Amino acid sequence: MAIDVYLNFNGNCREAVEFYAEAFGTESPKIMTFGETPADPNYPLPEEAKQLVMHTRLNIQGSNVMFSDVFPGMPFVAGTNITLSVISKDIDEVKALFHKLKEGGTVGMELQETFWSKCYGSLTDKFGIGWQFNLDSGETY
Repeated sequence: MAIDVYLNFNGNCREAVEFYAEAFGTESPKIMTFGETPADPNYPLPEEAKQLVMHTRLNIQGSNVMFSDVFPGMPFVAGTNITLSVISKDIDEVKALFHKLKEGGTVGMELQETFWSKCYGSLTDKFGIGWQFNLDSGETY
C-alpha cells in the first residue's frame, strides 16, 4: 500500500507539472486530458474541459505526486487543493480504510468502479483532510 499526494490546479495543471518535471529533473509526464477519457452520453463533456488535465503523475525523488485540473464548475481554493491518495492491491484494505475514514466525514464519491480503477472513492474526513482511494491494478495512468 502507498499513500501518494494529489495536487489539483485551476486550469494551469499542464504548466505546473511541466515546471515541476523540469525543476526536479524527472522524465516528461504522460498527460491524460478530460477529452481523452471515455465518453458518457449521460454527461456530455463541456468544450472548456476537453484540454484540461484529468490526470498525470511525476516520481519526485522516490515519491509519486499526482496532478489534475479541477473540472469546470467545481470549487477550487488554493491551499485546500491537496488530497492524500491511498493506493492498494488489496480491495478489502481499500474498503476498510474508506469506511473507517468516512466516519464523521463527508463522502465525495462512494467506492465504485471507474474506467481507471475497479474500486475508487473519495471523501473528506472529520478533520477536513481529503482522501482518495484506488485499487491498484498495476496499470499506470
